[in-house]
Amino acid sequence: MVQSVARDYYGTLGVRKDASAEDIKRAYRKLARELHPDVNPDPAAQARFKEVTSVYEVLSDPAKRQVVDLGGDPLAPNGGGGGPSGDPFGGGVGLGDIMDAFFGGGARTRGPRSRVRQGDDALIPVELTLEECATGVAKDLAVDTAAICSLCHGAGTAEGTTAVTCDTCKGAGEIQQIQRSLLGQVMTSRPCPTCRGFGEVIPEPCRQCVGEGRVRTRRSVRANIPAGVGDGIRVRLTGQGEVGPGGGAPGDLYVEVREIQHEMFTRDGVELHCTVHVPMTAAALGTSMTLTTLLDTEDLDIKPGTQSGTVITLRNQGMPRLRGTGNGNLHVHIEVITPTRVDARQAELLRELATLRGEEQPELAERSHNGIFSRIKETFAGR
Repeated sequence: MVQSVARDYYGTLGVRKDASAEDIKRAYRKLARELHPDVNPDPAAQARFKEVTSVYEVLSDPAKRQVVDLGGDPLAPNGGGGGPSGDPFGGGVGLGDIMDAFFGGGARTRGPRSRVRQGDDALIPVELTLEECATGVAKDLAVDTAAICSLCHGAGTAEGTTAVTCDTCKGAGEIQQIQRSLLGQVMTSRPCPTCRGFGEVIPEPCRQCVGEGRVRTRRSVRANIPAGVGDGIRVRLTGQGEVGPGGGAPGDLYVEVREIQHEMFTRDGVELHCTVHVPMTAAALGTSMTLTTLLDTEDLDIKPGTQSGTVITLRNQGMPRLRGTGNGNLHVHIEVITPTRVDARQAELLRELATLRGEEQPELAERSHNGIFSRIKETFAGR
């Protein structure tokens, strides 16, 4: 019977037996960059890569490494370790470890979280008239947001003091615990309850911000709102939002437009609409008027015989296009007003006009010859 030679785990990675976990990871990354199939297509290199990966899987696991240090071989068929033979759930080295080898594994690095964090965005509404939406306006707004503490300048500590390393986690920001299970030893980690994961504590917090590094305050912000905005449009003011914890960079401030309803004009995007009441006699004879628009004044000509419901379009008298050029149009809707009360003289004149025009009695309107039923009738009549 031939006795198998014990596997040299440390020699395979080229490290000493007392190498730290970081030294082992660094050695694996170096070999993986040389032997990975995408880099080195040689079959011997591929076999070597698989061996290096299996060895790193063992040495990166504290429980499996302890088996190696005691003379065992976790990769052997009866070694009780991980890998294809012993672990029904597969090995611990996967795509993430391979990516670590090529890109440094920065995304997987654990450690204390920073007290300095990005601030949140803030939102404030502002009411604008239709005229202000059309021309643009600069508004001085009072906003209540978190600002950097003026005493500690974001540090959160009292004057003359600094934060110190947490005694519970020794600055790691987390506490690790090893538990035994049916699958072996399982290592779990959780944020340190003393420092809440920061890795340091503040013995003497700032009296103004109580260690937060920021305080609530009211300040004035000028918002330059461009022409063409409308209801619900948000204008972003970069860096004018909430200061982050620990004096972190502020977020953005969004100014949301709430358009006040106009008494004369209604808006549909860049198009404006209004209604003009024209007396019956003026509609019959024709007239003109000066119409005050949002941006200018326009002469409005109403031709003789204008009917109620007629729409006159004034070009470029609507709203300006936001982030564009030119304006929309203003649509003037004509509504002919029929008098509801007339005196005796007016009634006499109207009867005389009706007689002259032969309009004493109403008539049933004839069906249009261009209608669909007329066309069907003509079609069958032609057969």
